[in-house]
Amino acid sequence: MIKAKIFIGACLMAIMACNPGVREQEGEQESVSDAVAPDACVPSLEHKNFEDSIDGKPTALYILKNKAGACAAVTNYGGRLVSLVVPGKDGKPVDVVVGFKDVQDYVSSTEPYFGATIGRVGNRIAKGKFSLDGKTYTLFTNNGPNTLHGGKKGYQDVVWDASQPNDSTLQLKYLSKDGEEGFPGNLDITVLYTLAANNALKIDYHATTDQKTVVNLTNHAFFNLNGEGSGTINDHLLQINADKYTPVDATLIPTGQLEPVEGTPFDFRQPTAIGKRIDTVNNLQLKNGRGYDHNFVLNENDPTTLHEAAEATGDKSGIVMKVYTTEPGLQFYGGNFMQGKNTFKSGVKDDFRTAFCLETQHFPDAPNQKNFPSIVLEPGKVYKTSTVYAFSVSGK
Repeated sequence: MIKAKIFIGACLMAIMACNPGVREQEGEQESVSDAVAPDACVPSLEHKNFEDSIDGKPTALYILKNKAGACAAVTNYGGRLVSLVVPGKDGKPVDVVVGFKDVQDYVSSTEPYFGATIGRVGNRIAKGKFSLDGKTYTLFTNNGPNTLHGGKKGYQDVVWDASQPNDSTLQLKYLSKDGEEGFPGNLDITVLYTLAANNALKIDYHATTDQKTVVNLTNHAFFNLNGEGSGTINDHLLQINADKYTPVDATLIPTGQLEPVEGTPFDFRQPTAIGKRIDTVNNLQLKNGRGYDHNFVLNENDPTTLHEAAEATGDKSGIVMKVYTTEPGLQFYGGNFMQGKNTFKSGVKDDFRTAFCLETQHFPDAPNQKNFPSIVLEPGKVYKTSTVYAFSVSGK
């Protein structure tokens, strides 16, 4: 079991310190003039390369920063995390999130999900169909026979309305209209990015609907804790606080079973190198996913409290990333479909397994799996979920 209670308290206190409402009330809001210039945070990024118009709406790049030397870059095109720079073991800044240096690179990328906010329903829906109150809804199937990450034009391809109340906070809003990608109901969404003083990035999601619908929002950041362009992630250590996972069929739809990780390549209850048991020939589940692309059933799943889901450590940088969430599941994706067809902001290609994802979520195909936690949202109810990616250096 991963120990988390002490850190969560410190993490939440630091995040509250970055909340604009709290800080204005206390008279402690950091001024823009005190902050590090954006080009010092992420030298490979220029604001002008993100100033464009997509679907008639303006796009831009927003920089979040703190006084500890961390910064995050987010574009409102797809609500994407473009960059996340944190100190490594030698004190030098390391960009641990892969991304592009131009908004049009995201538009044309063969991998559509780099860093994006995902919805209306993250992960897969079997055969692009689900039912609510006896009515069947049909979605676009964009992943073999299934719907993946919202369909043909998920939230990664829309321009969000952005506002930045202070240096450490970015608010994104989007109205997903009734019938968009086949989903019922007008869904009013707010996503809040907050970079805390202790180098923790918190993402809060909030949504309401005027009609019964399904919702499962997440973020699809691709991480390499040794830094973008540093090579394979197979030597990273990974620990996941899950005794069970959801095995999948050949199209990556869960079978409905919750299987123990014990005695399988999915046992990450102790820190283990990602690539240690990556033999996809002798394990059917790894063969189905071409490696790791599976949902883990988190041991703690109280939706009102942040709990520690996972911990990853860069073998070269010493950077430790702890993931906290209010969600019951975590999708671990090992970069199995990265093909070297796109060029990142550092100038390197998106080669096979050079980044990984830890996507907090409800379980895949939840609308069709009665024994999975429900993702149904009704009018008058509020969808709320939070995830924290907290960074430190091993041994410190």
